[in-house]
Amino acid sequence: MAVCVRQSRNNIINLVKSKMGLLGLTNLSSSVSSLNNDHITLSTASLAKDLRNESSVFENKPTLYRTRRFESTKPHQRSGVHSNGASSQFLDFPGGQVAFTPEMRFISESRKERIPCYRVLDDDGQLIQGSIDVGKEIAVKMYSDMATLQTMDTIFYEAQRQGRISFYLTTIGEEAINIASAAALTIDDFVVPQVTRTYIHVYFLTIFSSITPTLFNSHTHINYREPGVLLWRGFTLQQFANQCFSNKGDDCRGRQMPIHYGSKKLNYFTVASTIASQLPHAVGLAYSLKMDGKDACAVTYFGDGGSSEGDFHAALNFAAVTEAPVLFICRNNGWAISTPTSDQFRSDGIVVRGEAYGVRSIRVDGNDTLALYSTVRAAREMAIREQRPILVEALTYRVGHHSTSDDSTKYRPVDEIELWRSARDPITRFRKWIESNGWWSGEAESELRSNVRKQLLDAIQVAERTEKPPLVDIFTDVYDVPPSNLSEQEKGLRETIKIHPQDYPSDFPL
Repeated sequence: MAVCVRQSRNNIINLVKSKMGLLGLTNLSSSVSSLNNDHITLSTASLAKDLRNESSVFENKPTLYRTRRFESTKPHQRSGVHSNGASSQFLDFPGGQVAFTPEMRFISESRKERIPCYRVLDDDGQLIQGSIDVGKEIAVKMYSDMATLQTMDTIFYEAQRQGRISFYLTTIGEEAINIASAAALTIDDFVVPQVTRTYIHVYFLTIFSSITPTLFNSHTHINYREPGVLLWRGFTLQQFANQCFSNKGDDCRGRQMPIHYGSKKLNYFTVASTIASQLPHAVGLAYSLKMDGKDACAVTYFGDGGSSEGDFHAALNFAAVTEAPVLFICRNNGWAISTPTSDQFRSDGIVVRGEAYGVRSIRVDGNDTLALYSTVRAAREMAIREQRPILVEALTYRVGHHSTSDDSTKYRPVDEIELWRSARDPITRFRKWIESNGWWSGEAESELRSNVRKQLLDAIQVAERTEKPPLVDIFTDVYDVPPSNLSEQEKGLRETIKIHPQDYPSDFPL
């Protein structure tokens, strides 16, 4: 990268000292080339050479780019080629030494064997070998939250079918990924489930859902199955209900579709409908944590369908180059709505893509609560301690329909769904393990399910009775002083409501 300026060399150095001290440029070769007249082109290497002579520039400054990134680019010989015989020739090239070979050999499109999947519990909920460092308190809380999440999904799904809310999406079959990963994090870690973007028109779709059901049915590109992370962090059942019913108690003030949760207090960025666009955002967030020297990481979730988006590839490369402490957790459930993974890609799932971008990766059984917990905990520790991204591919299955707008039996065999629902259910498997330890019982199960159901039904009744947000909230929280065009839109909307009051809910506060 060259910096083209009209100042003297000394002025350039002083400017960089004051403005670019945080870059921590190290181990770069120097080069200087000049342009005509009063233009001078200085490479970052040349600037770094002068800056290194001024130790004060870097004093007490964090090194944002670790020196190990450049170690492999140091030339061992000026010629660029080293030889101890024809068979040992190699080329010094950016990124490291590359060996020469007289054999023309193409890299295979696939490995001989698929990447293995890490698991701790077998299908009967028994440890495969050794022991696991998980105590009673955290194990019982993980199970309780998984059962709560399952109950919440069942009741809210029924509420949507009754016409009480406009849209819903379940996490059935993927509860372990939600809860186990959340348990392995800390509240200081930022969660980016989907991109943090609010759509004004969604407010209307939510508030006026009784007259716009077909518009909601068109919103099918959604893959938000991390409410369990919020549940683990303390988001209440009443808060879930308020958001789904888009009432005045909703933190988003009714501006989002149901199940588009968010909480600034809990470091959980708000969900939106754009697939995979949250991934580069998570990398930028992780890089800011790195700059601030925080003992925390960013965590972002996405499905196998999200890995087919360009943002996925950009994010992995961005994270690898900047060495950002971010965890990419992929829920590979085999289906991107109705598109199977076989129609999406030919690679061995998602995990192999990490190696291509220089990202450490692992594949784990997404229905094994203990395996997920230990994996994410270890990944978080590596990401922060070593300042690097980690990719986790969790193999699981979406037992429920993609959303209330979907009928998955139209494109998936019913017996396949039932196999995963019965024989590979993550909640049943984990329950067997905690029961074998004497930490759970049938009585505790009945009491938990009964209490959660009662709390949810009460929360729904409260949410239904709570009035909707006022009309003005559609136009707030974006500009400090609303621009004239936004004021004109508000005025026009109010006039439209006056002319056509029959088209708007009577309980909607103007």
